[in-house]
Amino acid sequence: MNYEEIMKLALERGFYFQSCEIYPDAPAGFWEYGPTGVSFKNKFVELWRREMIRRDGMLELDGSQIMSKSVFEASGHLSSFADPITKCKKCNSVYRADKLISEAANVIVPESAPLEDFDRAIEEHSIVCPKDKGQLEKVKKFNMMFRVGIGPLDEPAYLRPETCQSLFVDFPRVFKVMRGKLPVGFAQYGKSFRNEISPRQSLIRMREFYQAEIEVFCNPSKLNELERFKEIEQTRINVMLGDDEQPKWMTCKEAVESGAIPNKLVAYYLGLLVEFYEKTGIDVKRHRFRKLGAKEKAFYASVAFDFEVETSLGWLELVACNYRSDYDLTSHAKLSKANFEVMDGEEKVLPHVFELSMGVDRSLYTILDHSLRDDKPNERVVLSVKPYLAPVQVGVLPLMKKDGLYEKADEIFATLKRRYDAFFDVSGAIGRRYRRLDEVGAPFAITIDYQTLQDGTVTLRERDEMKQERIKISDIESRISKLLAYP
Repeated sequence: MNYEEIMKLALERGFYFQSCEIYPDAPAGFWEYGPTGVSFKNKFVELWRREMIRRDGMLELDGSQIMSKSVFEASGHLSSFADPITKCKKCNSVYRADKLISEAANVIVPESAPLEDFDRAIEEHSIVCPKDKGQLEKVKKFNMMFRVGIGPLDEPAYLRPETCQSLFVDFPRVFKVMRGKLPVGFAQYGKSFRNEISPRQSLIRMREFYQAEIEVFCNPSKLNELERFKEIEQTRINVMLGDDEQPKWMTCKEAVESGAIPNKLVAYYLGLLVEFYEKTGIDVKRHRFRKLGAKEKAFYASVAFDFEVETSLGWLELVACNYRSDYDLTSHAKLSKANFEVMDGEEKVLPHVFELSMGVDRSLYTILDHSLRDDKPNERVVLSVKPYLAPVQVGVLPLMKKDGLYEKADEIFATLKRRYDAFFDVSGAIGRRYRRLDEVGAPFAITIDYQTLQDGTVTLRERDEMKQERIKISDIESRISKLLAYP
């Protein structure tokens, strides 16, 4: 299914829609989740907590979305968190230079490249304004931070552009009170804010978005001493070491031994990531870990891999995997004068950091992209998401509104809705109601008919194969619970 079909599903079935859409001045890059989308997103985040946070024994925080100016002075965001832009001299339209060059000339200039590289590419390929063919101004940097003023004195602060900074500034306190032991992961899920130049394609590039970030604090001298590595050493990952090279499938163990991945700690978390995304229903055969070059990686990263997945829109980056070394803790320690060193056994260490920065919205879009299918033989559109991620888990459908069927169905629904995301539907023909449930990914439907009143059984219908069977009302909860269980 393509982007337009996914967008149609999102709008018509309450997954997501543009913020302030009733007003003509609604700003681009802001989207809101409807009831179906909220349920879907919450289940995704809970799976993340189950398969990443709890599995690895990480510590989860919930930090402030507004942080002091000092935080971003130390982190380097005020000086380095910028995108290259150019403006049309004729109509004043503003463009992100790297994207404009890529679309107009099919040439890749990394966003962190020197400004003269962009100017040179624009001149060599005679690139002009797409709207009116006007000449373009020299490329300059645009800082994407959202500034806010606090209190009557309008003291400067900023909306966080990533969730991780609170994990760094809170590290000394949390490590101490939680009796931390290296290596240890700190995690946070929440909103971040970036003043994107050209937000587009709904959930793909937004100005307000959800991140699920993990920062693994580790002893840099023990990166190959991770006991847990054996859990994933046979997990297969697809590694792409350069844009001119083909991705190569290998086990995590082979990746470390060949030098494709620098150490066991990094390989462990990359393997963990693949195992997590496999459980989301994304086709992991269509993934790659693309190693970023010097001009592509973030200013704080010494080694970086992007976890990318192929979709109908092309390859999408879902997770930035950055070895940030001691950049963050050193920077915050220097400006704040706080001590970020901790004991690792008998050794005092300033930890290094390995980061998994996940885009939640992009991940949800990719699940929809990989799960939505057109079942033409049966004249239906089906969202074949994993049952435990389905926004509606079970539909309750009385065959008719009369003869006591409605009341019996309502009785069953009242029991189920306390445990599951259940939906009660009495509108339209039973086939049409099945189709609506298929579109929102409901894996099961229970139909109450006249036989129910006679022998206390209902029809349990399965989404993907449309199989139906009769089960006792007393068995509904145990069957649904078993069918919705995590693998």
